[in-house]
Amino acid sequence: MEGTGKTELLYHLLCRCVLPAAVGGLEVDVVFMDTDYSLDMLRLVSILDSRLSAAVSTSSSSSGGSAEAELRSCLSRLLVVHCSSSSQLLLTLHFLETSFSSRPSLSLLLIDSISAFYWLDRSEGGASISQQEAKLRKCAELLGHLLRDYRITVFATAHAIRRSCSSSSSASDRSHLCHSWQRLVTHRLLCCSVEAANNMAATAGGSKELRKRQVFTVHCTSSRTKAYRSSSFSVTDGGVQFI
Repeated sequence: MEGTGKTELLYHLLCRCVLPAAVGGLEVDVVFMDTDYSLDMLRLVSILDSRLSAAVSTSSSSSGGSAEAELRSCLSRLLVVHCSSSSQLLLTLHFLETSFSSRPSLSLLLIDSISAFYWLDRSEGGASISQQEAKLRKCAELLGHLLRDYRITVFATAHAIRRSCSSSSSASDRSHLCHSWQRLVTHRLLCCSVEAANNMAATAGGSKELRKRQVFTVHCTSSRTKAYRSSSFSVTDGGVQFI
């Protein structure tokens, strides 16, 4: 669903990976495939800067220059590619195999979103379900190859076409994407937007004021173990904050 915090979660994962180990990051390279053309670089830089600044504030030896250098270093670990069709997505995945083989530090592939061309593919495929799903099926097969050969981690968002957050995680939670993709998925995260809750915030004078904060819920299910977990988070200037 739109406006449920999916992209913000991807930013959270991305930042955790590209941040240096000294500030709690993994210091690895990341590929971000932007098929929705919704990647907000200013937002991403803001989150990185906020987390680096928080780390710098605990170290009196750090300077503004070193903080800027760290930010540049983080961004150098990010490779952004844009795709405007399923065919381009497939070709890009073929190209990325060379990148993964030549850059062992590439550990995470983010796709936002894998279902961007769902309706376009359905239109081009005519009445044949096989033709409608052909391109995504090839993408899923290639992703499976990358997962096996290069031991990377893949996170992809998908648009829900019919789903109620209050419904149970059963048949209504099944993906509308092709079976090849569904077999590839090991964990599914369902993001939902919760009504803004009134939160009491203390002011400097000691009084309390009501402040509305948008809260999101993410439900995680495993296709292999059938395990189920649920967490809530809000989006702040510094990125995702779990509650």
